[in-house]
Amino acid sequence: MLWSYVTLADETQVAYSDVREDGTVLVGIERPVDMGFDSARCLLPAYRWSGVEGFSEGEIKDLELFLRDNAPLIMELAQRRGDERVVA
Repeated sequence: MLWSYVTLADETQVAYSDVREDGTVLVGIERPVDMGFDSARCLLPAYRWSGVEGFSEGEIKDLELFLRDNAPLIMELAQRRGDERVVA
């Protein structure tokens, strides 16, 4: 399951997973286009990209800069989600 983080001005949506067993967080990125979505996944903290469809290299570089600026907060939120699930 992914949790919504932010919707950018161009309607690109960024979402994140709980912290996984290996300490990573999966970030999913989708942008609506005619008849579907552009999409990409990035595994934090390694910034390993996969499943990139529809985004240019320049757009991925911009998204990576965005993630590098936001990774500490994303990782913290992902940890909190996991902690809430364990306590509940």
